[in-house]
Amino acid sequence: PAKKKDIRDYNDADMARLLEQWEKDDEIEEGDLPEHKRPPAPIDFSKIDPGKPESILKLTKKGKTLMMFVTVSGNPTEKETEEITSLWQGSLFNANYDVQRFIVGSNRAIFMLRDGGYAWEIKDFLINQERCADVTLEGQVYPGKGAEENDKGKNKTKPEKAKKKKDADKKSNSIKEDNRATKQREDL
Repeated sequence: PAKKKDIRDYNDADMARLLEQWEKDDEIEEGDLPEHKRPPAPIDFSKIDPGKPESILKLTKKGKTLMMFVTVSGNPTEKETEEITSLWQGSLFNANYDVQRFIVGSNRAIFMLRDGGYAWEIKDFLINQERCADVTLEGQVYPGKGAEENDKGKNKTKPEKAKKKKDADKKSNSIKEDNRATKQREDL
């Protein structure tokens, strides 16, 4: 049997052990569990429209945290971007959408949603704003009202990934052609 200690002599480790003992038999409700430990919500396949892949994404993202990137058109300063996106966040708040906003550049912000099921409704709101250049959601780029005319292709995927892959292929080909150690081995 462990020797009983006076509660005033407890250190942080003793307090942590005591907390573990108290919580050992407690049942944690599903809503209190972290998102990655919660069971996924059941998907009602009758609501899925096969002609709209977005409907599948809406149902699979329901109840999960989701982030979308928003680009402000023109060449705004970080302060202007802060003000514009703050207005958008306020409008979304007034429409009962729980959105957090983080500025990540002079013309770019991240909108974090607690429930990803509403992401496409929020995306529709944002692309109809005058100063919205584009919204990136789940790898898809949706041009906004403020987008330049040559950027208004519908639902472009991120071109960066394809560009990175092409650059990597070029590098690997140039390495294969200019590998001196291999040439010396062949000569031996």
